[in-house]
Amino acid sequence: MKFKSDIEIARAAKKKPIQEIGKKLGIPHTALVPYGHDKAKISQDFIRKLSNKKDGKLILVTAINPTPAGEGKTTTTVGLTDGLNGIGKNAMLCIREASLGPCFGMKGGAAGGGKAQVIPMEDMNLHFTGDFHAITSAHNLLAAMIDNHIYWGNDLQIDSRRVVWRRVMDMNDRALREITASLGGVANGFPSQTGFDITVASEVMAILCLSNDLDDLEERLGNIIVAYRRDKSPVYCRDLKADGAMTVLLKDAMQPNLVQTLENNPALVHGGPFANIAHGCNSIIATKTALKLADYVVTEAGFGADLGAEKFLNIKCRKAGISPSAVVLVATIKAMKMNGGIAKVDLNSENVPGVKSGCENLGRHIENIKQFGLPVVVAINHFTNDTKAEIEAVKAYVKTQGSEAIICKHWEQGSKGIKELATRIVKIIDGDTAQY
Repeated sequence: MKFKSDIEIARAAKKKPIQEIGKKLGIPHTALVPYGHDKAKISQDFIRKLSNKKDGKLILVTAINPTPAGEGKTTTTVGLTDGLNGIGKNAMLCIREASLGPCFGMKGGAAGGGKAQVIPMEDMNLHFTGDFHAITSAHNLLAAMIDNHIYWGNDLQIDSRRVVWRRVMDMNDRALREITASLGGVANGFPSQTGFDITVASEVMAILCLSNDLDDLEERLGNIIVAYRRDKSPVYCRDLKADGAMTVLLKDAMQPNLVQTLENNPALVHGGPFANIAHGCNSIIATKTALKLADYVVTEAGFGADLGAEKFLNIKCRKAGISPSAVVLVATIKAMKMNGGIAKVDLNSENVPGVKSGCENLGRHIENIKQFGLPVVVAINHFTNDTKAEIEAVKAYVKTQGSEAIICKHWEQGSKGIKELATRIVKIIDGDTAQY
């Protein structure tokens, strides 16, 4: 059976005007800053007025260790949001924005897949509303101000050998990882070794996603250590008086982006720090806003549960003062086999012993999540080559761990294929068993 590609499905979607999506959440059109007909930012003024509203329930979607076979964490996050709405619940999605580096690299986009996608998919995976460009500009402004300060007398006595603030761009370009800058003569400054990181690895990205408002953002930016003096004392961003200018560049980027799923359910897509070098979650301001607007908020954390989920729980939840009511752990039969030592070329063939061997990885993630006092359900993200025997092997193993595994076919069927998981999650939340 031939399936349509993600981009074919996304382009055929029947999008609703973004004002209609906002109206569903109780957001007046005057509180939306439109970026075309299908995406908008939510104004800071409106967000401040939500402070006294009761919070909804937060659901975290995480996964086993990432493998080249793919787990479909974002796809499941989108699918579960649609599934919850499909059973009559007021649910909303909160995920990160896509980086151009992975998008044009091996990983691809970050809008989900199949019939569980966020749209406009192409815009989201490219420039979207310009947030990452603003972060890139703010980061590189600080880098330029450091060099400029040294050039014009260096009153702060920065040791040019100990400048730790590099530059960024949102693209994979290995030639720029380590470079020599300021060549070409006296007018270009003092030659130095530096380099470029990817924008999503910028400390500015992490700070934006952990800030509650513009004042908080400016204070956090000011606390960035950019260099050291000869006596090894730190030089801060605020010492260069760069924090205010950087905040101005980020004022629009601080406003969460409202879009929709293929099934016209609301989604906030905002921020995008990597989980391997930062905390790997969407912005605090987006998640807290969603909790005021919906009864159920589905969000995800990058990489596996041992990395992204633990950072979500140890960093984001503590900083934001929020707590999840349930956790969904995404796994695939292919990933079980790969973790069980089966070669990638053999993953499409049935191998129940390989699945059982790979379940040890799944078991450790279940154990880790339970240590946080949170109920966890395993979502088996279904692929067409999965066999009944392999699926039953995973279900049986998860049962021995005191949890439940549910087969999910949202990629192929949309909300209809994940209703069982949605129903189970609601029942768990209603049971109020979380002790985070």
